[in-house]
Amino acid sequence: MAQQEKIILTGDRPTGRLHLGHYVGSLRERVRLQDSGDFDRIFIMVADAQALTDNADNPEKVRQNIIEVVLDYLSCGIDPAKTTVFIQSQVPELYEMTAYFMNLVTVARVQRNPTVKSEIKMRGFNADIPVGFFTYPISQASDITAFKATTVPVGEDQLPMLEQTREIVRSFNRIYGEVLVEPEALIPQGEAAKRLPGIDGKAKMSKSLGNGIYLSDPAEDVAAKIKSMYTDPGHLKVSDPGKVEGNAVFTYLDAFSTPEHFAEYWPEYANLAELKDRYRHGGLGDVKCKKFLNNVLEETLSPIRARRHELERDIPALYDMLGAGCEAARGVAAQTLSEMKHAMRIDYFNDAALIAEQSERFAAGK
Repeated sequence: MAQQEKIILTGDRPTGRLHLGHYVGSLRERVRLQDSGDFDRIFIMVADAQALTDNADNPEKVRQNIIEVVLDYLSCGIDPAKTTVFIQSQVPELYEMTAYFMNLVTVARVQRNPTVKSEIKMRGFNADIPVGFFTYPISQASDITAFKATTVPVGEDQLPMLEQTREIVRSFNRIYGEVLVEPEALIPQGEAAKRLPGIDGKAKMSKSLGNGIYLSDPAEDVAAKIKSMYTDPGHLKVSDPGKVEGNAVFTYLDAFSTPEHFAEYWPEYANLAELKDRYRHGGLGDVKCKKFLNNVLEETLSPIRARRHELERDIPALYDMLGAGCEAARGVAAQTLSEMKHAMRIDYFNDAALIAEQSERFAAGK
């Protein structure tokens, strides 16, 4: 038996530029996985069709942000020679698969999905929830299974979505035969990677809250945002003991700083543990901590920003790359769909036995 290929499927909704939360939570890990050599194929999907489920009245927002997301991908190190980047809506096989999967899932099951319930509440949907949005866990199952992904990098909040996919795969394979692959989750490691807060200290960094640091932000904007960053409201004077828990500056330092950064920019401290200890005991001001964080983030963001400016000079080349990615993705999805339809016995024109049996039966007048 041939060894199963190791395949990753991941992606993002193109509703805005990507920020440090995306970078910590997924982008830098995708680059690591891409360059690890541990996977046979990696697919990254720009999920424009999914974005339209709650932006149907503003398609221009989605259309314009596709290139923004792709620029962020490539600027961070995603390599089209190693990773297939494609646009969801340009692979129509995904929607046919979704239609078949809808017959395997009940309305009650989708309603019980904790991620769906949370998303509906967050967006303020009541009875007016779009059907497309309500059923997006089923669409997501098509996205994953079309490429026979064995691994899907997800945050813990997305685990119920992946479990829905696994259930659909089991149902399909039980009814029609072993065609689809049941994917496994790859959870980001470390608290900072799970959820980087906004600069205001709120749990989520997002465009709507205006609390994000974006990968494409100019250096002066990054510096200004760091200056306004939430710290410890009880740390009023330099001499006051401070709290690092819930302090956004230290959460960001957890995610980005290394001992090498301390040696370069703040040799008074050997590592973050020493800095935290000093802050807790008092005698360390927020301004110095923020200046250090700015140096750390600029070391990360400066090459990303430079690469983005280079890529922006040839937008047609990016669309050529995306076109090739969509063509490659569609070829893989079409093969999976063909196997599904054969297993479901709805590939009528390729079913010589069916045609012969019916010819014989009708010729005999039966």
